[in-house]
Amino acid sequence: MSYLVTGTDTGVGKTLVSRALLHGFAVRGKRVAGFKPVAAGCDADGCNGDAKALRAMSSQPPDYGQVNPYCLREAIAPHIAARKENVNIDLSRVVDSYRKLAARYDVVIVEGAGGFRVPLNDTQDSADLAQALDLPVILVVGMRLGCLNHALLTVEAIAARGLELAGWVANATVADMAMRDENIAALRQRIAAPLLGTVPHMAQPGAIMAAGSLDFNLLGPPGAHD
Repeated sequence: MSYLVTGTDTGVGKTLVSRALLHGFAVRGKRVAGFKPVAAGCDADGCNGDAKALRAMSSQPPDYGQVNPYCLREAIAPHIAARKENVNIDLSRVVDSYRKLAARYDVVIVEGAGGFRVPLNDTQDSADLAQALDLPVILVVGMRLGCLNHALLTVEAIAARGLELAGWVANATVADMAMRDENIAALRQRIAAPLLGTVPHMAQPGAIMAAGSLDFNLLGPPGAHD
């Protein structure tokens, strides 16, 4: 029972929702692990902040390298950052790392980089990685101007890869989006997968509060997506 979390864009709350999912499954008695296959932008310690946040929410946290196989220094497009460092992002390595985590934990929450079609190397992108992992997808929609088009195009792209959209989350990335409820209603009408919850705007986003906004029952009983 693992999921790939993707977003309509960068900065839409994928890490917040991923951490919320980890917390929610953990309090339901599951051994959980976060997995950030590719991260661009390192702290002074050579680690990525989002990956560290996912690791911190994991049960008996694995080594950092198991959580984040590819940590690139610059916070730019992953394939460009990798090229500058003479690194080739190998999807088979990512899949192998995921399988090792999945063998140890009940639930692995995989957080993608940026949106669903972010390039990872010269020929492959995040959608190829999603196909290689073959996990049900949870889409985080950043509720801001332009989100309708971004969300619906992403839903189409997920379907085009033959992947299951397990559900989507409306994340209020801005406090004052005009007609936010109406935008959510428009997406509910057009997306067949369930709305897992609406995460309110928070001055200091927290995983526990965000988890309280999600309906875990909509993800099905344990083992539904194994």
